[in-house]
Amino acid sequence: MFNLHGKKGLVVGVANNHSIAYGCAKSFDLCGADLAITYMNAKAEPHVRPLAEILGASIFEPLDVEQPDQLEHVFKIIEEKWGRLDFLLHSIAFAPKDDLHGRVTDCSREGFTRAMDISCHSFVRMARLAEPLMKNGGCLLTMSYMGADEVIDNYGIMGPVKAALQSVTRYLAAELGPKGVRVHAISPGPLQTRAASGIKEFDKLMEKAIERAPLRTLVSIEDVGALSAYLVSDVAKTLTGGTIHIDAGYNIVG
Repeated sequence: MFNLHGKKGLVVGVANNHSIAYGCAKSFDLCGADLAITYMNAKAEPHVRPLAEILGASIFEPLDVEQPDQLEHVFKIIEEKWGRLDFLLHSIAFAPKDDLHGRVTDCSREGFTRAMDISCHSFVRMARLAEPLMKNGGCLLTMSYMGADEVIDNYGIMGPVKAALQSVTRYLAAELGPKGVRVHAISPGPLQTRAASGIKEFDKLMEKAIERAPLRTLVSIEDVGALSAYLVSDVAKTLTGGTIHIDAGYNIVG
């Protein structure tokens, strides 16, 4: 793998042991990084705490990006305990069920605004808070999906939201690059996660991916984790601003 010894990283989005964020956190830990892990609320804590303990996380804090001051509190803890941050993984997304399952044409203003705030603008807020802690440069990662680039059945309003996230990634990369901060969006193929369970007929989407992907397989959270570890490592120090597909080649034929 890659040498992350001595690096400090924040992982946002671990919900259970099937989460993409957990696959990434495992790879970061395997490579020697010291981690801060967040959980959404009291209901989620019993599911996430054992995983944070397995990873030996130095920091374990609640984080609901809709709650005032929680994000700022997490970064304050990081500053007090570590004094710096080397990388960050943003792996959270949400849209209200009615808006997600309906047509984009019919999406409510409230649903669109909430989906954009949680799934996209929260990454901007994290970047702003991380910037002063990345004194020697660093890396910011977020998770996208090919529904940002083309119309995917039943992906609905999350397609435009992920498209905005990918655009934000490019702008953050351009603005933070002079300070040595690199920014990437990772676009995995379909994975059976809790978030994916909210998308109608997701099983059919996975079946189609296996049939059409050049490598005839799905990716795993460990595959995404290995890519993430590479991107935050010094080996990838001259890469920034990309949307990187990891989907067994499905994006070229989908």
